[in-house]
Amino acid sequence: MDTMGDVWKEVLAVCKNKVSDVMFNLWIAPLELIKFENDTFIFLIGTEFKKTIIMDKFSSVIKESFEEVMGFPVEIDILVSSNSTDKEKEKTKETSNTGEPAHPVNRNFTFENFIVGRSNSFAYSVALGVASNPGVLHNPFLIYGRSGLGKTHLMLAIEHELREKFPDMVIIYTTGEDLMNELLKGVRVKNTVPFRNKYRNADALLVDDIQFIQKSDSFQEEFFHTFDTLYRAGKQIVLTSDVPPRDMQILDERLRGRFEQGVLADVQPPDYDTRKAIILKKCDQLGIDLEDEIVDFIAQNVKNNIRQLEGTVNKILAMKKTYNNTFTLEEARNIVKDITNDSQPVSVTVDKIIDYIAKAFGVSASDIKSNKRQADINMARQVSMYVIKEVTALTLQDVGAIFGKNHSTVLHSINQVKAKIDDNTQIKVVIMGAINEFNKE
Repeated sequence: MDTMGDVWKEVLAVCKNKVSDVMFNLWIAPLELIKFENDTFIFLIGTEFKKTIIMDKFSSVIKESFEEVMGFPVEIDILVSSNSTDKEKEKTKETSNTGEPAHPVNRNFTFENFIVGRSNSFAYSVALGVASNPGVLHNPFLIYGRSGLGKTHLMLAIEHELREKFPDMVIIYTTGEDLMNELLKGVRVKNTVPFRNKYRNADALLVDDIQFIQKSDSFQEEFFHTFDTLYRAGKQIVLTSDVPPRDMQILDERLRGRFEQGVLADVQPPDYDTRKAIILKKCDQLGIDLEDEIVDFIAQNVKNNIRQLEGTVNKILAMKKTYNNTFTLEEARNIVKDITNDSQPVSVTVDKIIDYIAKAFGVSASDIKSNKRQADINMARQVSMYVIKEVTALTLQDVGAIFGKNHSTVLHSINQVKAKIDDNTQIKVVIMGAINEFNKE
């Protein structure tokens, strides 16, 4: 297996969700990964001009995507080589001949590669049923749970299985945000017919992070009719969300009812045995052998996020390739320390997050915890709730208790931040800085 090549394929899939299709195909897709050294991924591109554009405009997107896939930050560098020009031209030719490229099916995200444990066995079982009898069993199917627990893996496994078993099916995989942006483009040009024709003629519609559609009332109306058209025609609908429909506070009641009329399955953080199995599976995929005490140490200390487990193993592989063929328990301790903050209580982490946000917004920590309603304090409070939920395992109720709020208020605050994060650079910088500072447990 070409390990670094497989990582790059996963990173490309993440990048594709962060930029427009045109920008992705023009600037990011043509990059050729050649090696990884000193925590830096090195690429080839055809011209100095392209290198300048990519480094200026897209380097942060690429690095963020690598961190999402691998679980630790990396740098990138681009070398210019005229030898890559022909390859880039061929890619451009292929794209122009076939139109918009299909969603890349990641061969790592299959049922065979999904580790089943008590935390996800029901969701896995239902997903198998959906893949075997689309539109017949478990329709619609909604998987919910916090980030990094395998929701997208199960959805992509369903897609992979459907494409294998039913090659003539029209299968569409997308995200809630991309779906919404696509409709908005149609609204701007006063032509939503292509949107309706595309999605209402699907045999299977898979939408990741459906909670993003809460941002727009008009979109919810359009999606309701698309949902109903597919459901009445016996077409399969699969959704994922970070919360169950009952906690989508600004979701239209008709849509909430549609989501809840099918099968809901939650995924929880994996237990110790499942974590250990995930580590061993990842080691097998990457072709590396770790001593039992190292595997046990990682499983005991990286508890709440599958991506972090895989990121830890990815970093071990990178270090083994870069420095030597041996790897010690002490080196594992250092990697885990970088990825988690288990060495300190959650209460300490929460206080540090609030202090961090307070300084960024120019208010005090006591103001954030108070009931003051000034605009800057309220925004700092909402951002604090968002970051705490992102970097700890606390529930909505737990977060609410910190601020004297109920879980509905916390969820509303988080949704408010999500709605603003892409349009407000200052808020996005503060949030990304905080998340990088306080790694997820």
